Amino acid sequence: MSLERGIEHTPSPAALPRKLADILRPELGSLANEIVDEIRATIPAYARPLDGPYGKSIRAGVEYAITLFVAQIADPTVSKEQSHEVHHRLGQNEMREGRSLDTLQSAYRVGARVSWRRIMRVGRRSGLSSAVMSQLADAMLAFMDELASVALDGYLEAKARTAGALDTWRRKLLHLVLETPPAPAKAIAELAQLTGWTVPERATPVVLHPVNDTVRPRRHNTVDSDVLAELDCAEPRLLIPGEISGARLTTLQAALPDYRLSIGPCRPLDSVADSLRWARDALHLSERGIIQARRVIRAEEHLATLLVNADSALTCQLRDRLFAPLAEMTGKQQERLLETLRAWLDSQGNVVDIAERLQVHPQTVRYRMRQLQATFGKHLRDPGARFEMELALRAGVAPSAAPAGYALPEVLPVPRKSPQWTPSGS
Repeated sequence: MSLERGIEHTPSPAALPRKLADILRPELGSLANEIVDEIRATIPAYARPLDGPYGKSIRAGVEYAITLFVAQIADPTVSKEQSHEVHHRLGQNEMREGRSLDTLQSAYRVGARVSWRRIMRVGRRSGLSSAVMSQLADAMLAFMDELASVALDGYLEAKARTAGALDTWRRKLLHLVLETPPAPAKAIAELAQLTGWTVPERATPVVLHPVNDTVRPRRHNTVDSDVLAELDCAEPRLLIPGEISGARLTTLQAALPDYRLSIGPCRPLDSVADSLRWARDALHLSERGIIQARRVIRAEEHLATLLVNADSALTCQLRDRLFAPLAEMTGKQQERLLETLRAWLDSQGNVVDIAERLQVHPQTVRYRMRQLQATFGKHLRDPGARFEMELALRAGVAPSAAPAGYALPEVLPVPRKSPQWTPSGS
């Protein structure tokens, strides 16, 4: 629905003899009056007096149209821009005046009919051949279709910017941007132009979650005008142009006090759907306790956790294989050893550091490490096995997916203190 549609696809009447411009030019003034009179006489919606600004815009549209047509015959390279702007505005004005598309298109048909009637008279008087008249008819009809298309774009653009329609189109634009695979950039640009949204190079998606069950979805919101929003759906979401600054975040929290916000990383527009998925996954992990539940969650801060939890069944399989030696132990014993194993991996074997993390005596750590050595043996010395263990320990797993044979906590213990690295072990 771009203004350039007619410019790109409608040819100029380049094949017409240029002397036709000299023949037709003297007719322009009276032809414009005849077209306006015919429109007023045959279309009731235009019957009112045309003395004010509205009437001037109608007359200007007619005069620009026929003048440009003749100018194109004399010089096929003449610019169409000014005439197209006039007809684009004319289409917008028609919508604002409350007339229908049928009325607008009827006016262009009347203009084409009156123009052709005049050309027929001039052609006979000037002795134009039937071949030239046929070319002239084709060029004139194509030209009027072009201008009608430009006016139609203006009409639809104005309609899209009415309050209710604008909201609907902006929601459609949000869906288009978040499509997988990505929608064509041209389609996004055309719909953005229709809604007045400036297409950013990068954007940040936000998934919203009601803070409690009493929050009712609402269609309209008070977020900034450059934000695409959809609130009255199963998964409320926003799309913010660019990065979310501190000021922007404060504004969002104030506008949406009943929601938690899960923010995806800022991404190029053609991959923002991936970021939305990460934000959604981060929210789900926070609901399971794997990520700390906060009013604002930034998926960017939990990429490794998102990665290792991306396939819970595969994570379960990995846990099942790695921690099978614990299956005969009690739940308390499993938890104690896995807690120690996690601390050992995090501190690279420093006993003092492990004791500080677990808030136990170093001798207790040494005792547990002997148990781990007896349980896992050579795997503790294998870098690949240690890497897999750390992945498994950092991943959460849904209760329904817990390996059979032993109870594994939903979230394994994390360090109680920030790690303080010491270069020497004990």
